[in-house]
Amino acid sequence: MRKIDLAGRVAIVTGAGAGLGREHALLLARLGAKVVVNDLGSDVSGRGGCTSAAQKVVDEIAALGGEAVANTASVTDFEAVNEMVAGTVARWGRVDILVNNAGILRDKSFAKMAMEDFRTVLEVHLMGAVHCTKAVWETMRQQGWGRIVMTTSSSGLYGSFGQANYGAAKMALVGLMQTLALEGEKYGIRVNCLAPTAGTRMLDGLMPQDKLAAFSPAAVSPAIGALVAEDAPTRMVLCAGAGSFEVAHITLTRGVHLGTGPQVVHELAARLPDVVERHGETVPCNGAAQGNLELRNAGFELAGGAVGLA
Repeated sequence: MRKIDLAGRVAIVTGAGAGLGREHALLLARLGAKVVVNDLGSDVSGRGGCTSAAQKVVDEIAALGGEAVANTASVTDFEAVNEMVAGTVARWGRVDILVNNAGILRDKSFAKMAMEDFRTVLEVHLMGAVHCTKAVWETMRQQGWGRIVMTTSSSGLYGSFGQANYGAAKMALVGLMQTLALEGEKYGIRVNCLAPTAGTRMLDGLMPQDKLAAFSPAAVSPAIGALVAEDAPTRMVLCAGAGSFEVAHITLTRGVHLGTGPQVVHELAARLPDVVERHGETVPCNGAAQGNLELRNAGFELAGGAVGLA
């Protein structure tokens, strides 16, 4: 079995002062990477801040014989994120790995949710990942090598009561990953999503203690190693929890062709079971796949060299 070796690689992990981020940072350090431990030091709702959370993890890495530095930039501050990346390049000459892990919770049912709490959650999860990814993108392009991991969630993939803001942000990260993986492919940049189930402070009080213990953050972090390795995949949504690993797919059914006309609305309602039928469904390779499938269903022949052919 070939072992993952990240010696000479430089990684940035956001939200790395506790929980999943801490475990990710420790794992990357054990695999040989130099690590920027980024954490604002806020509470689970994103309020407050301190410098000690990130430094404690840096001290842990140093005790393991690794090399790390602390950074307390907020991922919502693009200027501060750019400074973090510039400082990393100045110190170590490159940035190879970015793990977008920082996040907050402000759960309420949609009826009771304040718009400020909706926007703030999107700002941290989605725009925070955008800021960090944008800041490292050109460096990775010039290097011809990069590994980026977005942290999505089953709440985004499948929904979760009281988490409309969180779920919207987490599913948006899947869409971001899908496009960046396509754009980064020729530059050696591979982009994936991790959907973790972990007993972090975000789940305190929401799950019995025995089950919470099974969902140790340390049981998730091996997924990070697989997603940033030399032979890492790209455009994968890797799920991980309690030592189990799965892959989630966004698929497209074969569908039915009904044509146009006033009767189609009624036919579609009647034939939805046929549209839903999953036999022969596919995992599209890009956004043009849907349109190409619809043209084929309509009887058009698409040449192999057609623009956007999936």
